Amino acid sequence: MADATAALPSKAKSATLFSDLAFVLQVSRPGLWSTTALFYLMPLGHADIIHSRIFWVGLFYVLFPLGLVLYGVNDIVDADADRFNPRKGTFLFGSLGASDQLSALRWKIVAVQIPFLALFYFLMGPRILWWLLTLATAVGLYNAPRFGWKGRPPFDVLIQSSYLLVFVLSSWLNHAPQLPWPAFVFGALFAMHSHVFGEVMDIAPDRLSGRRTTTTQIGTVNAKLLIAALLCVEGVLVFIFFRDLLITGFLAAGVVWFLLDARIFWKNHAYTPAQMHIFMWAWNAASLAGMYWNWTHATLTHAAGLTRS
Repeated sequence: MADATAALPSKAKSATLFSDLAFVLQVSRPGLWSTTALFYLMPLGHADIIHSRIFWVGLFYVLFPLGLVLYGVNDIVDADADRFNPRKGTFLFGSLGASDQLSALRWKIVAVQIPFLALFYFLMGPRILWWLLTLATAVGLYNAPRFGWKGRPPFDVLIQSSYLLVFVLSSWLNHAPQLPWPAFVFGALFAMHSHVFGEVMDIAPDRLSGRRTTTTQIGTVNAKLLIAALLCVEGVLVFIFFRDLLITGFLAAGVVWFLLDARIFWKNHAYTPAQMHIFMWAWNAASLAGMYWNWTHATLTHAAGLTRS
């Protein structure tokens, strides 16, 4: 009897440890890892990445520690609003932590950054401090309780261009030239349309919690038309500057899809949880295909008439 009683705290501790690990992993948004990896790989093109230890360290950093920064602060600030969101509490869409987990999260975010930033300072010198300052500014602007841009359309969408920091870090860390400016514009627009799509899926819980977003202000249909417009501009950029017909065609297909979604399929009706999961898996499959295409063709690393710095 004593042995059985003694075993209970051990099992409870194991369960708590497992739930905490699962929570922290969910915070980093594994459902978006493929998109982040696509951004990290974009400046590298044909580079020999398989045998580079630094490459793998950097890839791990942008997926997990950087993910904790970008999404963990958001989860802490949005704790009350997330209670209304049926997507939360999954590895695809992010965490739904208890109050004690969220309280401890801020220290975990800081602790996991320290060894990587120390290594990056050793490898890249003081310029990593400017990168970190820019990152902290973007995260602060987005999440600040009173004046945060997450509740100030259209800045909630425009601030997504801060994901371009992944381009910069990848080029510095892997000694690759920075991407040409049209690729930066493409990346910024890509991040923006991705965010608007997330707002479309979150429009019901955002309205319940009183959160103002671009999508809650303009409505679901107009948000889908905005996504189509951003995709259209991305396609034009890729066609004019990079001459990649496959990527252009893929973006054009996205334009058609969101036009049909807005006008014929779902219109202003909410997606079901099952449909959102399907969309997310399709998104990840497209990102993986994009990674392979980028590595084998390096299309977006060289723009017509421009040189990389």
